[in-house]
Amino acid sequence: MRSYLVSLTGLILLALSSAAQAKVAITVDKDNQQLSVAVDGVERYRWPVSTGNPSHETPNGKFQTFRMEADHYSKEFDDAPMPHSIFFTKQGHAIHGTTSEGKLGVPVSHGCVRLSRENAATLYALVEKEGVLNTTVTLTGSSRVALARLKTKAGSAVARAEPAPDPTYDAAGAPVELAPSQPRVATPQVADDGYIYPADGSYADRRYPAPPGYRRLAPPQYGYVENDSYAQDYAPRRYYQPRGYYDRGYSGYSAY
Repeated sequence: MRSYLVSLTGLILLALSSAAQAKVAITVDKDNQQLSVAVDGVERYRWPVSTGNPSHETPNGKFQTFRMEADHYSKEFDDAPMPHSIFFTKQGHAIHGTTSEGKLGVPVSHGCVRLSRENAATLYALVEKEGVLNTTVTLTGSSRVALARLKTKAGSAVARAEPAPDPTYDAAGAPVELAPSQPRVATPQVADDGYIYPADGSYADRRYPAPPGYRRLAPPQYGYVENDSYAQDYAPRRYYQPRGYYDRGYSGYSAY
């Protein structure tokens, strides 16, 4: 009877100790280079990681952690420090801290899952508390997908960083006139009243009847072209014919 009670008490204590330990689920998304930690189904942490590169791909699948070392050094890669290592494969894959925190978010490791030293210490303490045999690691995705996403994101960032084209210049670099040019004012035409006046404009009251077929020539016009301070818009240098001189177009008279 006494042995029965002892056995029953041991079973109760074992059940209570098992119930006290929460299930820790670590999920690694290699596509986005992120690790999340859930305790009894409730997410507690989400951190950036660096998984294996395409030549040293971190294996996908669901694994149970089985060994922990707070101060571990790699035997394969020149005794590289692997602080707070949590091993999940027999081949030596582990989650651990890294000194290359600037590479987090990019798949550059030799197969392990790298965390910042601070986050690795936090995860190590949690797994140590809840039990290494009560922790699982699930990995999905691909390092190639992660690299392709990073390349696309980098290309978009460069495109946004390029300055917008100057609206005042065209593709060839020539200036573009934004405001429409002012239209030129047409020179009024002098009506032909059938008389010849002095060429110098004097004696406006003196005029002479023009012979048949005579064509009056417009006086010269001077002035600046709108929006051009250098050019001058000259009409042909044609003047009123003085008395006694006529246009060569009239067959009955000559200027010489």
